[in-house]
Amino acid sequence: MIEIVGVSKTFNGKIKAVDDLNLVVPAGEIFGFLGPNGAGKTTTIKMITGILNFDSGRITINGIDVKKNPLEAKKQFGFVPDSPDLFLRLKGIEYLNFMADIYEVSVGERKRKIANLAERFEMTEVLSDQIQSYSHGMRQKIIIMGALLHNPAVWILDEPMTGLDPRSSYILKEMMREHAQAGKTVFFSTHVLEVAERICDRVAIINKGKILLSGTLEEIREHFKQNESLEKIFLELTENE
Repeated sequence: MIEIVGVSKTFNGKIKAVDDLNLVVPAGEIFGFLGPNGAGKTTTIKMITGILNFDSGRITINGIDVKKNPLEAKKQFGFVPDSPDLFLRLKGIEYLNFMADIYEVSVGERKRKIANLAERFEMTEVLSDQIQSYSHGMRQKIIIMGALLHNPAVWILDEPMTGLDPRSSYILKEMMREHAQAGKTVFFSTHVLEVAERICDRVAIINKGKILLSGTLEEIREHFKQNESLEKIFLELTENE
């Protein structure tokens, strides 16, 4: 579970990227975080994960305050950033073992998890290659694999489908559903509204740092009193803003 209470973030003393944000992301759900470019999605995710500090408010992950207990909070989640261009000189297997070491995954458990994830993402044959030799989609897959090695209670993904081929996207969506069905939390941002409409239990739409609407798709349609697609509702909301 992720809870965000009254969180604000200002850059350069004047640009308010996130403005008094309040959001609850419960366990057992896939939660989609939607918004146009510059809406505050990535800034919010970076504050949840401890990459960015916030000016005011409180963020907790499974009840653990990310400011008061940052290490304990970080143990709760696996994070897939919006860019997979990390640790490019490492081999794929070296990166996965590095992530397993950070999260104290036992040797036996990591071997089992790496073998399973590599098979699902068709990465077994390239684990001994350097990440810099990978395509964008392959780099995305190795980052996703690293985020899942410690079986995190909360999975946080920033535009995770970017660069993935259709089969890998399908597998990722399948894994997200498995994660939620196991009683865990999946929180992801996306521009692909059709994907959000198909797989999310709930969504929130953010623009200019403020949540415009949050709820199930049925609740959002009821709010608009029309049976529109999520794409049309999104465009109407953000254009009005």
